[in-house]
Amino acid sequence: MHGLIAWFARNAVAANLLMLTILGLGGFAVAKLIPLEVFPSIERDAINIAVGYASASPEEIEEGISILIEEAIFDLEGIEKITSKSFEGAGVVTAELEDGYDKRDLLNDIKSRVDAINDFPADADRPSIAISEYKREVISVVVSGRQSEKELRVVAEQVRDELNSLPEVTQVFLESTRAYEIAIEVPERILREYNLSMEDIALAVKGGSLDLSAGSVRTAGGEVLIRTKGQAYQQEDFEKIAILTRDDGTRLTLKELANINDGFEEDPVKIRFNNQQGILIEVYRIGNQSAITIANAVKEYVAEADQRMPDGVSVGYWRDSSRIVKGRLNTLINSAVQGGILVLILLALFLRPAVAFWVCLGIPISFMGGFLTMPFFDVSLNIFSLFAFILVLGIVVDDAIVTGENIYAHFQRHDNPMDAVIRGTQEVSVPVTFGVLTTIAAFIPLALIEGRRSVLFGQIPLIVVPVLIFSLVESKWILPAHLRHLKMLPSDPAEQGRFTRIQQGIANGLENAILKYYRPALKQTLAHRYLTLSLFIGAGIIIIALITSGWTRFIFFPRVESETARAYLTMPAGTAFETTDQYIQRMSEAAQQLQDKYRDENGKSAIKNILSSTGHAGGTGSGNTNKGRVFFEVESPETRTLDIRSTQLVNEWRKMIGDIPGAESLTYRAEIGRSGDPIDVQLSGQSFEHLRAVADQLKRQLSQYPNVFDIGDSLSDGKQELQIQLKPTADLLGITLSDITQQVRRAFWGFEVQRIQRGRDDVKVMVRYPASERASLNNLDTMLIRTSTGYEVPFDQVAALEPSTSPASITRIDRARTLNVTADINKEVADIEAIKRDIHQFLAEALPRYPGISYTLEGEAREQQESFHSLWLGLLGLLFVIYALLAIPFGSYLQPFIVMSVIPFGAMGAVIGHWIMGMDLTLLSLMGILALSGVVVNDSLVLVDYINRHSKDTKEMIKAISNAGAARFRPVLLTSLTTFAGLMPLMFEKSTQAQFLIPMAVSLGFGIIFATAITLILVPVNYMILEDLKALYRKKEPPNKALK
Repeated sequence: MHGLIAWFARNAVAANLLMLTILGLGGFAVAKLIPLEVFPSIERDAINIAVGYASASPEEIEEGISILIEEAIFDLEGIEKITSKSFEGAGVVTAELEDGYDKRDLLNDIKSRVDAINDFPADADRPSIAISEYKREVISVVVSGRQSEKELRVVAEQVRDELNSLPEVTQVFLESTRAYEIAIEVPERILREYNLSMEDIALAVKGGSLDLSAGSVRTAGGEVLIRTKGQAYQQEDFEKIAILTRDDGTRLTLKELANINDGFEEDPVKIRFNNQQGILIEVYRIGNQSAITIANAVKEYVAEADQRMPDGVSVGYWRDSSRIVKGRLNTLINSAVQGGILVLILLALFLRPAVAFWVCLGIPISFMGGFLTMPFFDVSLNIFSLFAFILVLGIVVDDAIVTGENIYAHFQRHDNPMDAVIRGTQEVSVPVTFGVLTTIAAFIPLALIEGRRSVLFGQIPLIVVPVLIFSLVESKWILPAHLRHLKMLPSDPAEQGRFTRIQQGIANGLENAILKYYRPALKQTLAHRYLTLSLFIGAGIIIIALITSGWTRFIFFPRVESETARAYLTMPAGTAFETTDQYIQRMSEAAQQLQDKYRDENGKSAIKNILSSTGHAGGTGSGNTNKGRVFFEVESPETRTLDIRSTQLVNEWRKMIGDIPGAESLTYRAEIGRSGDPIDVQLSGQSFEHLRAVADQLKRQLSQYPNVFDIGDSLSDGKQELQIQLKPTADLLGITLSDITQQVRRAFWGFEVQRIQRGRDDVKVMVRYPASERASLNNLDTMLIRTSTGYEVPFDQVAALEPSTSPASITRIDRARTLNVTADINKEVADIEAIKRDIHQFLAEALPRYPGISYTLEGEAREQQESFHSLWLGLLGLLFVIYALLAIPFGSYLQPFIVMSVIPFGAMGAVIGHWIMGMDLTLLSLMGILALSGVVVNDSLVLVDYINRHSKDTKEMIKAISNAGAARFRPVLLTSLTTFAGLMPLMFEKSTQAQFLIPMAVSLGFGIIFATAITLILVPVNYMILEDLKALYRKKEPPNKALK
């Protein structure tokens, strides 16, 4: 190490080439290899198996699809958890993988098992098996207007295709639209008149609409292919298909027998954008594509396309995530620049401007080194990675400050410049290197945090560790080559410039203050070391008592206001679409009233856009006519002209809407970073009756807490069911349950004749009764059932209908039915830990009455448990690693405890910082304290190392310690002040997405400032006490006689 330091110091060209290489490669990585996004992509290793079974009830899906798949794959090695969701019309089974298993290998194993299942229902779709993918949404384009749904759909498809043709855009999808469908509606009257059945019509359509190869003819001139080309694609094509041909040559076409509707599926969907019917087009990014580049291209297209739209149709955009990326990028860059300037000013005042400049040059060099490694760790530029750069901004110059200050001290002693930089760097190389290693060790446990947010927190060490390594490289091999060119200042102040005189006055003033105040005070504390230690311990006990007495509240993850407010409405299953839509319209109108109310003097509203949707909006299931949602987009805090917060808007919105009659649930959200409900109790068992009974009791218990609201459960009642039961007459006529069920299904739901590919759309062709003949139970009772011999008999003569109900959806986890009771909570007021204790006690008393039912706490409670477990393990591992990294350079088993004694006081300083800032402790606060543990020991490490090197004579121990304290006061103070200054702009950041990161910055910033005072007093005192113990052990005179 020492040889390399001397070589680079003497070879400035090599040092500068190394610097330029790091800067160049880092710049290239930023420009070409690192994508931009708001939050890092959270992709879990999971495989989804989806099977559609149109119009089937959740219980049919569970029994006929979900359980079969679960039983087929549960014993595969590598599957950690199996979750299935059965709802009307489809079932989805998700297999979550254990770490260390290849997704594609397991995908092939699952495909083999599922393909071997041969008893799926006959009308079920083919299973779709795929690796779970996370789509990175960038921006939504909205086509809206007063036109009909079909006209808007045509325009939206044109816009989609044009967006897809943009070179910057790769993935574009239509969302919240109904699928195309060709419905052939045949009245019962026609079937009877011409003695036809639904199956006859379906077979005739299928036989008259197809493309088929007929082989080839080998002629003398060559081979000629023969084929039919009769596939029908449009309504007029189907109208021409012949259904009946008589002996006299007359023929009846489909047009004469049926009403053909070339439109959409029957499940209704309605999207409104700013009170106009609309269609959403989602634009996603893939790979390393930049969200900003994609969004800029889309917005340019939207501005141009809106000018040429048909009258009454407009094109706009919604939820532009690139705006958030740019806003956060700008605010975080500003914070970094402000912090960098503060660091530069501090160093320039207390050292010399030239030294300060070269020390601060280490910041961009180290940062570019961090950018250089980001593609290798698959890290994007996002809120968390940018935050990590700011977090390390003040820390990254610590090693350069210690090195530069030591070199500057040699210059002040009039050493030869080359000898000054080499000796100055080599003297502190060991403590600086091990100091950086302890900081690295402190951040690594953040990568091991468990829970759903672990991917987010894991971004921080992936940035901090490479940046610190490159800072070490810069301080050892690049900085000395630059500092060797320092010129000595003229000894005569008259020959110095005005700024230099001011700067030297400040620097000399600090040195004089150290000698005049600090060193005598340190001698006194060393003389009364046991009293000093007692005072520190007493102060620590008082602070701990204040923390534990309730002065400081802990919130696992704080509510961070979002720039999008959401309201979700769920009515009872089976509620008419018109009823649900009426309430959604009422909620939208309330949002519009808010929009008009909160406008500034220029007419600009705090609410930008309002979007609502009613009914099914994509996916594999059937219609959700009982569900709807309303969103509105709020101006970001930086651009908001009115003093109104998102939560205030939502609370007012909630009051305006009031209660919705008969609603199963109505929830409001205006926060980000929510990975689960604050209260989420998962009940497991096989009996729905027992699950429902326990859930109802638990909900009543939760409703007694004043600050708990939005209480609900996942087992909502399904639609009313009518189960077909055969009468004895059916047996006499040879009608089986399968016969009657198939005929009813084909008449009421439909007979799927074929699927045709029309452009990019998969279009179903269905044969069924007209809507007027499927509108009431009387239609079912009077429906004619055809026997195998051709007779027709009314449905009510051969079958009876037995009323029943089933859940709206059924969730199973690891082959057991589950029910989740969830609730929201006012985190600022309620004691969630006390509520959780009450839940445990309540269920311990209630569950013995319901055998087979068990429970677990999920949501935030589970994540908190996982995170705390990994934090404790990380802390224990970290303390051992810090001890080892201190013991090695000291060559002592006891001296590391001197340095580590500042860690608990640094943690107390972090808590005091939260008091000063008026903030609650959060998970990020604890992570900051964990990282602080490695940072605060750096100054103590350098101080103890200096004492060790300058205390050869034990009789002068107090003098050596006080001189060491005075000599290291300046670098200790500067490293602490620069760390705090680098974090200070972030502590006062107002942007939405940065709020939950601020507690970590507060922990680090205030913890380091508090620990500095401890380091400069307590570390020398502890060193002296250790010497006392050594002397006592050796039965020698205590060294305090050196005072006399």
